[in-house]
Amino acid sequence: MTRGKWEDGSMNRRRFIKLSAAVGGSLLVSAANPSTSAPQSSPKLIRRNERPGMKYQKLGRTNFMSSRLVFGCGAALTGGKGVRLLDRAFEAGINHYDVGSNAVYKESERSLASFMKAHRNDIWVTSKAPLLSLRIQPDDAVTVEQAKAAAKSWTELLDASLKDLQTDYVDAYYLMAADNPSVIRSEEIYKAFLDAKAAGKAGHFGLSTHKNASRIMGAAIATGWYDLAMIGITPAGWYDWTTKELEAGTPTLIKLQPLLKKARDSGIGLIGMKAARYLAPMASMGKSNTQAFDGIYNSKLATSPLNPFQRSYSYVLEHGLDVVNADMQNFTHLEDNIVAAVESRKYID
Repeated sequence: MTRGKWEDGSMNRRRFIKLSAAVGGSLLVSAANPSTSAPQSSPKLIRRNERPGMKYQKLGRTNFMSSRLVFGCGAALTGGKGVRLLDRAFEAGINHYDVGSNAVYKESERSLASFMKAHRNDIWVTSKAPLLSLRIQPDDAVTVEQAKAAAKSWTELLDASLKDLQTDYVDAYYLMAADNPSVIRSEEIYKAFLDAKAAGKAGHFGLSTHKNASRIMGAAIATGWYDLAMIGITPAGWYDWTTKELEAGTPTLIKLQPLLKKARDSGIGLIGMKAARYLAPMASMGKSNTQAFDGIYNSKLATSPLNPFQRSYSYVLEHGLDVVNADMQNFTHLEDNIVAAVESRKYID
């Protein structure tokens, strides 16, 4: 397929984004005066590395047709240990690679750089960074001064991510580990993204959260600013990364359907993460309960040939999540998760 000049992964793409921003075609919100109007989607679907053996789903208003399995590069590529899996993932039709700032995942972005350069036209690459300067609790109100400092720090980490990835552009950049709704609503932080977009550094704005997620999602939906949300979620409901447990009092995933639908209807692409993590650390401590979610599943899924981890991924994919992000550090995990992404509908009534 012949690609437009802006898709070649080089300066043409960056110039296209800058020119679009300059004429106001792609930025409905002025960087000086953000509004809560949702950005408009591009008219055409974005297709990359689609293969017959993988399933794909449109990610909200980004219009990117993402493989239903996202390669979680953060921990997997720390120290370069998971690089050997990347070519196999690409061959399997995985076209979405999510990594993170060196401030959190040491050397991961640098480990992805060569693979990204080799396949830039055929993959979607996202990264993320936390707001390191913020020292506030989830219920605190962020001040303008705090938000400006956080935005500056986040922008610096974005620039460092681009340097480590050896590129001038990523398809999306996220606020990482967001747990404060006041921060999600901060115009100063949103302006930092708009400035980055206008400079051709990032295409879409996202957030990741695995704490206080219901309130975070509510705030994100209300602003209309966020194109993507990566959420810590399991068949039994929200996963809390701080405690490594299910969030206290969480509704099940079934009961969270109205919130997830509202997010999708607002144009947010939903990426599930930590879908099986609740099962994994228990096993590492000799307290495995890999049947923890079985009471939630229908009989077809509960008795399927899928293993417990595959079942959790399959379930979230068929209950409101567009795609699922998995940390895969060996070939067995990769192959198992490919099967879960491809066969998820087979076992759901």
